[in-house]
Amino acid sequence: IHLATENEQSLSELSDQAGCFKDTQTVEFIFLLSEKWHLDQCARYQAVELLERFMIKQVEQVCKSSRQNVKSCEQGQGSSWSSLKDQIYDTFVLRVVSCIQLASKLSLHYNIVNSDTALKFLQSLKYSYTKQELLESELAVLKSLHYQINVSTPLAYVELLLEVLGHNGCLLPAKPLHQMCMQLLDFSYLTRDTIYDTLLKIAIENSTPSKLQVAKFLTVKEDFMLLAVGIISTSVFILNPGQWKQVVEHLNYITGITSQSILEFSYALLKHIVGSTTP
Repeated sequence: IHLATENEQSLSELSDQAGCFKDTQTVEFIFLLSEKWHLDQCARYQAVELLERFMIKQVEQVCKSSRQNVKSCEQGQGSSWSSLKDQIYDTFVLRVVSCIQLASKLSLHYNIVNSDTALKFLQSLKYSYTKQELLESELAVLKSLHYQINVSTPLAYVELLLEVLGHNGCLLPAKPLHQMCMQLLDFSYLTRDTIYDTLLKIAIENSTPSKLQVAKFLTVKEDFMLLAVGIISTSVFILNPGQWKQVVEHLNYITGITSQSILEFSYALLKHIVGSTTP
């Protein structure tokens, strides 16, 4: 109930820019760096979500500053939009590293990315940041997000739903199912836009959605509960197809998400896993 409420609240407060910083290249960079530093699965998703929330705040701040600077420029002072944009671009890799560091500290895993490790990595990319600048970057992320960084990731939704399914008598092989869910969750993060593009076309039964339909679909793309349900449904279909229908009914009962929506999400995900258009 707590996760469902949290999900509904975040969807009601969604920014128009939501999802802009979850592009494949950025997510892949975070995942690879998390693997390099031996972080657990939870930390990698947390880092993606932290970066997304922080960068949206940054962009909103830049837009606000640029509007103020229009007035200042008219009086012969203030910085240009392009210099503000350059500032975000130049510090992006540093912000990514800071988000991974913060995520590692939130995780219960024993591996925490300390300043020396982060600096060594940045220096390998020819960045000349100091330890002080690294600490200031972490603080900038914390302050921008008002220190509210311990947000639930889709992984928390997946794991809790798996627990509820087991409690409700769905006898599924826990370990292989959990592993499959993790693999599919990684896949859904790395191919996010193509999966949801397919899902939108299925939902509207049209291959050319309008701008308004794309904008309205944003809440679907950011719905962690739907993502978790879709991941579990698809995992069961791959591992235990005979139990798939029963699991979908259970998931519908637990979350209120319709069986049709679960089926459509599983189809969109499987389509890109298999790479086929065959129903």
